Amino acid sequence: MSETPEVWLRGALPDIPPTLQPVAHSLLQSREELRAVLNRLSPDDLWVTPSGAASIGFHARHAAGSLDRLFTYARGEQLTTAQRAALAAEGAADVRPRMLAVLLADFDGVIDRALEQLKRTDEKTLLEFRGVGRAQLPSTVIGCSSMRPNTRSVISDRS
Repeated sequence: MSETPEVWLRGALPDIPPTLQPVAHSLLQSREELRAVLNRLSPDDLWVTPSGAASIGFHARHAAGSLDRLFTYARGEQLTTAQRAALAAEGAADVRPRMLAVLLADFDGVIDRALEQLKRTDEKTLLEFRGVGRAQLPSTVIGCSSMRPNTRSVISDRS
């Protein structure tokens, strides 16, 4: 068990609006949890699909991709061609050397961009409508910004 308290217990984060502090804390906690899990794995473990379940690699890639997509919707934008292609490729195994490092770097980049977006988010816009996906399902700026990636889904009894 770690001696370090969870991120939300470490105090306020600079330049993040008060209303969005829990979102930023959650993002940073997700980063720590994903790093802790992936760093315990061997590259061979990354794409194993036990009993047909999704691989840890998929879950790590999906956590980064879904977060990137939600923050796109929070800005009131639609997905780019590159984001749609990344979504379609989330489940494909990638056995390149150093793939664990690539997944961590990708997730870190998404978290960093999300934190920068939170710093620029005007709290007065948090309840503004944001359409999600091609169907434009109803949400808000805060709704799109506050979905925590489920990094706990990457944990298995093998890790």
